[in-house]
Amino acid sequence: MMAMWPSVPILYNVAMSPKVCSILMLGSYLVSFLDAMAHTGCMLRLTFCDANTSYLCDMLSPLQLSCMSTYVNELVAFLVVGIDIIVPSVIIFVFYGFILSSILHISYTEGRSKAFSTFSSHIIAVSLFFGSGTFMYLKPSSAVSMDEGKFSSVFFTKTVPLMNPFIYS
Repeated sequence: MMAMWPSVPILYNVAMSPKVCSILMLGSYLVSFLDAMAHTGCMLRLTFCDANTSYLCDMLSPLQLSCMSTYVNELVAFLVVGIDIIVPSVIIFVFYGFILSSILHISYTEGRSKAFSTFSSHIIAVSLFFGSGTFMYLKPSSAVSMDEGKFSSVFFTKTVPLMNPFIYS
């Protein structure tokens, strides 16, 4: 005998109206633009002594080529990236807590198993993405070797997106 799913109206179309989607998109563009301007402004004040090029095109790599103090750049990077990682992570994991609570209330065992399977793959991908970003950006640039930076960068820009076919299938 199959248990019935709880009768809950699907409110996605109400909550995610075109207006809400536009506001979220514009907010995302605004935050990204402000982040880029903060990093660009900090880079413009530096002078560079070494003409070597860096494999990793990233905000922390040019700091190693500067002959000036990069303390301000590192502080701005830490603050901006900290906000960009911590705020979404907290929001996502709070909502995942609500989802997990809902999954645990499903009485139908097969449905709970399927929901938990999808949920766990999502949370693993999100954890890998934010974890590798945290590992790379939320420590002093002097503590990051170029090899660690390359590995972490490739990991969160290539490996995590490659997991999407497995998550959604």
